[in-house]
Amino acid sequence: MSNNDLAIVILAAGKGTRLKSSLAKVLHRAGGRTLVEQLMRACEPLKAREKVVVVGHQAERVAAVVQPLTALTVLQQPQNGTGHAMQVAKRALGRAKIAVVLPGDAPLVRTETLKALIAAHHHGNAAATILSAVLADPSGYGRVVRKSETTVAAIVEESQLTADQRDINEVNSAIYCFTLEKLWPALAQVKPNNKHRELYLTDAIAALSAKGETVLAQVAPDSREVLGCNTRADLAEVDRVFREWKRNALMDAGVTIQLPETVLIDPDVVAGEDTVIEPGVQLLGKTKIGARCTIRTGSVLSDAILGDEVTVEPHCVVEHSRLDDRVVIGPFARLRPDNHLKAGARIGNFVELKKSTIGEGTKAMHLSYLGDAKIGTKSNIGAGTITCNYDGFRKHPTSIGNKVFIGSDATLVAPVRVGDGAYIAAGSTITETVPADGLGIARGRQVNKPGWAAKKRRELAATEKPKKTTKKSKRPKATKRRK
Repeated sequence: MSNNDLAIVILAAGKGTRLKSSLAKVLHRAGGRTLVEQLMRACEPLKAREKVVVVGHQAERVAAVVQPLTALTVLQQPQNGTGHAMQVAKRALGRAKIAVVLPGDAPLVRTETLKALIAAHHHGNAAATILSAVLADPSGYGRVVRKSETTVAAIVEESQLTADQRDINEVNSAIYCFTLEKLWPALAQVKPNNKHRELYLTDAIAALSAKGETVLAQVAPDSREVLGCNTRADLAEVDRVFREWKRNALMDAGVTIQLPETVLIDPDVVAGEDTVIEPGVQLLGKTKIGARCTIRTGSVLSDAILGDEVTVEPHCVVEHSRLDDRVVIGPFARLRPDNHLKAGARIGNFVELKKSTIGEGTKAMHLSYLGDAKIGTKSNIGAGTITCNYDGFRKHPTSIGNKVFIGSDATLVAPVRVGDGAYIAAGSTITETVPADGLGIARGRQVNKPGWAAKKRRELAATEKPKKTTKKSKRPKATKRRK
C-alpha cells in the first residue's frame, strides 16, 4: 500500500468529564507531552498523505498543538459520537483509501504496532481491522467477539455482554484501520439507537460484519498500548509506562540509572554511554548529556546541554544552559537560563548564575550570585561575590578578565570591568574599572580604639537603674486577749 493511500484520523473533540478538569482531555500530559502530541508523534513515521484531527472542546487550543505537527483540524460541533466524528472528517480525507483511526486519549500505541495493524489489514483484504489487546482484567472494555480464529463478528460493550461473553478477555482498543470505500456505506446505515443518541464506529463494524465483509482483529504485542486516560489514575499509569519505556531505552544505550523508578526523564532527553544517573533526578525538555557524566541525587536539568565527564553534584537546578567537558557544579547550585560554562569550570554550593559565561578553569565555589557576567579563564571568584546587574530599570553587564582574583564578599556594581590578572580586595564595593594587574580596594579603613569596649560597659552599668526588691510583709504579732 502506498503512503498516498493512507490517512490518519485522531478523534480529539471530547471534554473528558471524568478527569474533573477545565482542560480538554487530549491536552493533559503524560510522558512529557500532551496526549494528542504523543499520538501525532507515533503516527509521524507512517508518512500518511493526510493527518486529520477532529476537534471540539477547546478546539483552538488543541489546534495550536497539532497544527505545527502538520495536521489538519476539523470541527465536530456538536459531538455526536465517534461515527459522527468520522463523517465530519470525510471531506478532509481527500483521496485516501485507508484510514487509521485513533482516540485522542490512548497515547501509548507505538509506531511498530500501527505498522503491523496496517499490514494485517492490507494482507487480509479487510474492510476493517481492530487493534485489540488481551487483558487479565477486561472489565470496563468492550469485548471482541470472533467468528473464527481470524475474523470478528462484533464488538460488544460490557453492559450488553451475555453470560458466555463475559469470559472473553480480548478487548477493543478503539484503534481501527478502515477501507474507506467500505466504511462510508456501513456508517450511513448506523442509527443512534443508544441512550446517548450518538453514532458509534463499533456499530459500523457490526454492519460491515453483517454484510459479510472481512473484519479482522490484530492483537497488540503489549497490552499497555491500549490504555486510555479517563481518570487521573489512568493518566498517572500512562505517564508511568512512558517513563519506564524511556528509562529502559537509555539503559539499553549504555546509561546507568540507579533506582530507575525514582528517575523522571522526558522523551527527547539524550544521554551518552557510561553516564550515571542517581536516584531522584529529573531530566526534562530537550536535555542532552554527554558520555561518562554523573548526575547526582535530586538534581533537575531542563533543556540543558552537557559535554563529556560533567559532574552535577546533588540538588542542583540547571535551566537552558550549556556545560562543556569536565565542568563540575554543586551541590545546591542554581543555573538560571542562558549560561555557558566552559571546559573545566567549577561552580560550587549555593552559587546562582544567570545569563553568564564562565571561562575555562574558572571557579566560583561558594555562596555567590553572578548575573549578566562574562568571566575569563582561570579566575577565582570568592565566597559571597555579587554582580549587581540590575539598577531598577535595566540589566547591565560585568566583565571579569583572565586569571582574576575576586576576594570574598566583593560587590561589583555593573556596568563594570575588571582587567586580566587584577585583584579585588575582600569586602570591596567596586564601581569603576579595575585595570589589568591592578588591585581594587573600596572599603572603609579599619580603626582600633583600645579600651573602648570596657569603657562602654562601665558607662552602661552606671546608667542602669537598680532593681526594685519586694519586701515580704510581716505577720502581725499575736496579742493577748484581755479578760
